[in-house]
Amino acid sequence: MRRTGMKRLILALTFGAFAAGSASAQLRLTLDDAIQMALSENPTIKVADLDVERYDYVKKETRGNLLPSLSASGEYTRAIEKSTMRGGISFGADNTFTGTASLSVPLFAPAVYRTLKLNRTQIASAVEAARSSRITLVAEVKKAFYNILLAEQSLATLEESRATIQRTVDDTKVKFEQGVASEYDYLTAQVELSNLLPTITQTKNSIRVAMLQLKMYLSVPEALSIELVGNLDEMKDVVLAGGETLSTDVSRNSDLRALDIQAEMLRYQLKTTNAARIPTVAAFGSATITGNDMEDFRKMVSGGAEAGTGEAVTDLNSSKYFWTHPISVGVQISIPIFSGLKNSYKSRQVKNQIEQLDLQRDYAQRQTTVAVESAINNLLTARETMLAQARTMAQADKAYHISDTRFRAGAGTILELNSAQLNRTQAHLNYSQAIYDYLSAQADYDRIVGREVGGN
Repeated sequence: MRRTGMKRLILALTFGAFAAGSASAQLRLTLDDAIQMALSENPTIKVADLDVERYDYVKKETRGNLLPSLSASGEYTRAIEKSTMRGGISFGADNTFTGTASLSVPLFAPAVYRTLKLNRTQIASAVEAARSSRITLVAEVKKAFYNILLAEQSLATLEESRATIQRTVDDTKVKFEQGVASEYDYLTAQVELSNLLPTITQTKNSIRVAMLQLKMYLSVPEALSIELVGNLDEMKDVVLAGGETLSTDVSRNSDLRALDIQAEMLRYQLKTTNAARIPTVAAFGSATITGNDMEDFRKMVSGGAEAGTGEAVTDLNSSKYFWTHPISVGVQISIPIFSGLKNSYKSRQVKNQIEQLDLQRDYAQRQTTVAVESAINNLLTARETMLAQARTMAQADKAYHISDTRFRAGAGTILELNSAQLNRTQAHLNYSQAIYDYLSAQADYDRIVGREVGGN
């Protein structure tokens, strides 16, 4: 956490420099720095983490169904015209006030219990999805980082080759002007230089595109200048040491684990569906208070207002309103008997999904096994290729120096020199490509076997 906080601080300072108009602002990144920054800032990771948080809220919502439920309501009624009996006697209240409070406590709710287990599995699925996002992002960042290093090293090789060819062009021009070399040699040297320039331009463009892709993974502005620390030659020891710890174990493969969790979710979903057939039990309580200004019945039967006047009325009831406050408690059991076979068909749907997922899981297992075998083969092939290209590169360097010495001594031809220069350049490019192929295959291998940052 401290390291991630440091990267955010560096990033904030760099952004501040750009906001202030500093043209020299630059961010130097190692591979580990790039990975940590991507894991901290990439929106894909943030979305995955938010999804985990969302399912945690879903679980808490389900858990709320097991807590007591309390509600209250109030009502006021004003009688516009009261009911009247034969004889002109009216009854009823002009004003009525009612307040009710209800309490419900679940005692046995099997569907809720099963749903809670389903929610826990949903959280596990979201966590695995977040883990998969991190693993995939790390692999993509590594490959983007290596791709830039490859392009930069290839550009350096091409620039060195251009300088060498330019020197040959200059020397040949002098010899041509002195009459020592033929015009053919001079033109051939110029053509060799011209043929190299488009490749250099293309390599520069590939560096720019690769850098944009890396910035996308890091979620940094395109205007930010980034300098990568390291080069492919420094990583050859990693290639030479690789291969001893390679395993075909795919038990931590994120795709397979996601399918396993999905199968568990379907099993809990089936249990939740079947739980709808089980009775539920809940305790309840209700308290009501009612007040109205209905006339006392003894007053009405004594002849109305004319028959009961003065102190007699006051004696009947000294309060204008009559209040009642009944309270009741009980236990309610709900027994599902018939629901149109809906639950039965729901269960069959889930069972059908489970069968489909079993077939998908078996096929995915085979695909993953083939993928990991292919990744291991790519790793071993790239390492052997690098070793072979190292020898070829040394031989090409020696052949070029011999050819260059022969040409300058007048014993060799320009075609021999151009061929040796081309072979030397291609050998250096192939050597860099072999290192990149190994590192890229290593990133793919780590993704397939589910290896996280830190080797877990």
